[in-house]
Formats: sequence, structure tokens, C-alpha cells
Amino acid sequence: MRATPEGQQVTVGVGGGLRLGGTLTVPEGAAGVVLFAHGSGSSQYSPRNRAVARELQTAGLGTLLMDLLTLEEEEAERFTRHLRFDLPLLARRLTAATDWLSGEPRTAGMNIGYFGSSTGAGAALIAAAFLPGSVGAVVSRGGRPDLAGPALLQVRAPTLFLVGSRDEAVLERNRQAMDRLPPGTEKSLEVIAGATHLFEEPGALEQVAMLAAGWFGRHLSPLGEGISPQAH
Repeated sequence: MRATPEGQQVTVGVGGGLRLGGTLTVPEGAAGVVLFAHGSGSSQYSPRNRAVARELQTAGLGTLLMDLLTLEEEEAERFTRHLRFDLPLLARRLTAATDWLSGEPRTAGMNIGYFGSSTGAGAALIAAAFLPGSVGAVVSRGGRPDLAGPALLQVRAPTLFLVGSRDEAVLERNRQAMDRLPPGTEKSLEVIAGATHLFEEPGALEQVAMLAAGWFGRHLSPLGEGISPQAH
């Protein structure tokens, strides 16, 4: 692993001889670690995801930002758009990264959460359904959880849906997806007033980061008492 100001550059094996790059940051005494799953067209260097990751780190959580496609796949995707909706593929890579985190010395034994955006949120929920004993919480930011399909019926991880009030079509899809989660699964929908799909409005992304930090802190803390994000 190579250290950078934002964390350590790592490579994660995801099967078939493929390795994907990522950035792992683990604060001292971290209460858990959050794996980011972004949609196609984004990357581990997304300013929005990095801003959320910094808030989680401030709140005492580790983060792994990684790309779910290889550079070659991303290049092909620019023209064919055939992988952005291949959620089973993305979910398999998330489960492989979850296994990697469980075996990585800096994060072994930590509770693991998923932060998914766009199609990455659907993939995160499929992976959470695959790994009911390994995923402690899921947060969807402006996501397409509806794309998880029948897997929604198997999700046991506490799930928080974050959607902008002006992102009306996605908001309705999130409501429908939340209704499909099994009875007994803790779930919540938070609507960010005035926000559009990318949460570019002043203060919108900060609200997303604070709500995500609170949700993960509550559900990933080993003692269950939660941790609180620092006030700004």
C-alpha cells in the first residue's frame, strides 16, 4: 500500500485475476469502516464522495473509496454503457471488497457499511442481501435502490435513503424500494429540502454527510452506542 494525504492507495482482488484500485483511510480507534459504491461515470476521486468520506473519517469511521470497474471497462463503458446497469457484477465486486476488508489487518474485525450512490446504491443493497451477517448498515445517496429488484426482499442491514426533494422521480423510486424491505429491517428516508440529484445546492451535501455519519456511527459502533459527527 502507498500512503497519500487522503489515505493509502490499495489494490483489491475481485476474482478472475482482476484487481481494482482504491483509497483506504482508517482513523485511530475507528469504530467501523464504510465501503463506497459509486455509479458509472464517477470514480474514487469524486469530490462529492470524498467530501462525505472526510466527514465519516472525522466522525471516527474508516473509509474505502474504490472503483468497481477496471480502467479498460470504464473506457468501454463510455461508448457501450453496458456495465452501469450490470448490478450483479458490481455487487459481486462489492462482496469481494468486503471480504478483502475483513482480511486487511487495519480493518479486520471492524463492522462494515456501504455508502452507495446512483446505480451503486442498488449494487450495495444486492451485496448486503448476499452478506446478511457481514454488512452492518447501508446508506443510499440519490441512489437507484429499485434496481436491486428481488434482492430488496432479503436485505437485513439498517438502510438510510437520502434523496433531494427536487429529485422527484428518484424520490418516488426510493419510497417504493424502502417499502419492499422486509418487515423488521430498520429503514429511514430523509428528504433534503431544495436539493437536486447531485446535491449541488449550498449545504445539501453537508446534510448528506452528517446524516450518513450519524447512521453509520449508530449501527457500526462495536458497542452499539453510536458515535456522533463533529459539529461544523
